[in-house]
Amino acid sequence: MAEPVGGLFGDFGGRFVPEPLVPACEELEAAFRSAWDDEGFRGELNQLLADYAGRPSPLTECHRLSEEMGLRLLLKREDLNHTGSHKINNVLGQALLAVRMGKSRLVAETGAGQHGVATATAAALLGLECVVYMGEVDMERQALNVFRMQLLGAEVRSAVSGSRTLKDAINEAMRDWVATVESSHYCLGSVMGPHPYPWMVRELHRVIGDEAREQCHHILGSDPDVVTACVGGGSNAIGIFSGFVDGDAALVGVEPAGGAAIGRGVPGVVHGSKSFLMQDEHGQVLEAESISAGLDYPGIGPEHSHLAAIGRARYESVTDDEVVAAFELLSRTEGIIPALEPAHALAWVSRARRELAGQSVLLNLSGRGDKDVDQMMGRLAVDTSTNGDDGRAE
Repeated sequence: MAEPVGGLFGDFGGRFVPEPLVPACEELEAAFRSAWDDEGFRGELNQLLADYAGRPSPLTECHRLSEEMGLRLLLKREDLNHTGSHKINNVLGQALLAVRMGKSRLVAETGAGQHGVATATAAALLGLECVVYMGEVDMERQALNVFRMQLLGAEVRSAVSGSRTLKDAINEAMRDWVATVESSHYCLGSVMGPHPYPWMVRELHRVIGDEAREQCHHILGSDPDVVTACVGGGSNAIGIFSGFVDGDAALVGVEPAGGAAIGRGVPGVVHGSKSFLMQDEHGQVLEAESISAGLDYPGIGPEHSHLAAIGRARYESVTDDEVVAAFELLSRTEGIIPALEPAHALAWVSRARRELAGQSVLLNLSGRGDKDVDQMMGRLAVDTSTNGDDGRAE
């Protein structure tokens, strides 16, 4: 994947921001370009990724589930990173960059809470003030992660407008950034927003795909036939796609049916860039609906729109019921409780098992399901007071 020319991935991307933020975006682009070319910066980041985040994350072959589905399934275990998801890769890089730029404060947004926890963690590590915006609805369904952020020293502010989910949290974070740009760095959590964010965040997550390709060659002797990942904004998917986009593996992004920006969207501008997004006939952004707070977003990163437009990647959607079934399936067959986000990708693999029969499939398990257990207890009506069965949903 090359650097976007003029901040554009084909017809998508760009920098659509209020005038006060143009200098901040230009400063950030120059700072990232300088840091990324600096062996000292790259060395410091790589050291943190290894000693603090726990990279490289392993590749796990799912023998029982592979036999059940008639294919060969491998998981890239980003759930085993420190803080429990792939988000730490991007955040450590941006936090180091903020220090290099002389910023003393991180502003972030979060849906499922994983990006917020990772940002609060990096801020604590590097001695930075941290404010995280989160939709009021998401704060209720991800209460554990709200407490984790507060425990790490971050201030969590609720977004109470609109659908009170990720989109609205992003709006609030951007307003904060506009007002405090001299001292704050906006630690954006996905491959979206104005240039240089989609490019910068992709480069910081490229490590996922580079590691996975080397690990696949060790296990399979080649690239896998299919590489798949869930897509909201699309950071974990771009991360793993980056390692395979110049090869022959099929790339499949999986969206929630209620937030299928590519499946149901048309090109438009939201949160600083042009991409596919869900909107009505008047151009108003539609509310997304998903069982997963991390994918509850009506748009998608511009590079995904470009990959879809040129036919290099395809994008499927799955329902909440399929996601719940996949969540239970991986837990029971492999002893791995996935976050609801990557359970979307597994739901598609399970549905497409006949199409994929005999093929090797690499799935990016972008986060662990601890944060979703309370939500699933309610959804599955599990009675924790009973001990005489195997704990399955009734």
